[in-house]
Amino acid sequence: MVKEIALPEDRPLKIVTAWRRHLLDWFLIWSVPALLLALWIYFAATNQLNHLFPKPEELIKTTIRFIKDGTLWDNLQISFLRAAAGLLIGGSIGFLLGIATGLWHRADQVLNTPIQMIKSVPRLAILPLILVWFGIGETAKVVLIALSTFFPIYLNTFHGLRSIDPGLLEMGKVYGLSKWEQFRDIIFPGALSSIMIGFRQSLGGTWLILIVAETVAAKSGIGYMATNAREYMMMDVIVLSMIMYALLGSISDWLVVRLTRHLLRWHPNYRR
Repeated sequence: MVKEIALPEDRPLKIVTAWRRHLLDWFLIWSVPALLLALWIYFAATNQLNHLFPKPEELIKTTIRFIKDGTLWDNLQISFLRAAAGLLIGGSIGFLLGIATGLWHRADQVLNTPIQMIKSVPRLAILPLILVWFGIGETAKVVLIALSTFFPIYLNTFHGLRSIDPGLLEMGKVYGLSKWEQFRDIIFPGALSSIMIGFRQSLGGTWLILIVAETVAAKSGIGYMATNAREYMMMDVIVLSMIMYALLGSISDWLVVRLTRHLLRWHPNYRR
């Protein structure tokens, strides 16, 4: 009897294919920013750029100067700490209240109506009240960010818990699972996808509301840097601030996507 010889896998071909796929992904991801950058460079080189808009070389010089004197890092660090504090406070409260209203009907009856009423009030309308209560210091900025990050996490946590298939819960009871085991093994994993969507939405809203928070009597931060530059028509600093906000938002969103794929690696929709 002739034995079949197992041929070695064509590993180099698989590596090349994987690299091509990754390069294509990166090309598609950065195609629009690269196109905008190319147009900016072209209009600047042909003197078709608005005189109020900085040229690429001016922005590069300003960025290097701010990096050398520590201005960019100091303001970036302060903005990041404000955003992290607000997200941690607002997200934690939203997550806990979302679990409470999602699991217990009485908590839903008591808490859902006032939460929905507060959600309907625009954040900028609440800003004067926050300034009166907490002053113009760091507390007011963190409270404003926390208030904005609270609702997406709360609503998505509530929705995720209420969307669990009742058949799965019934099966858990048949297998003799306790309420804690049902929550740990069935309810929470099933709601995790919705919870992470809420976290992603809250993180995106954090940088948006941070701009508002840092333009109100702030003495530091990326928003303050842009506001101070506006007074002196320093357009290169304003554009730099906009780019920093965009980068912070993009990097944080990418990290949340990676975290979601890791936490939901058991889910077929999150496998690659």
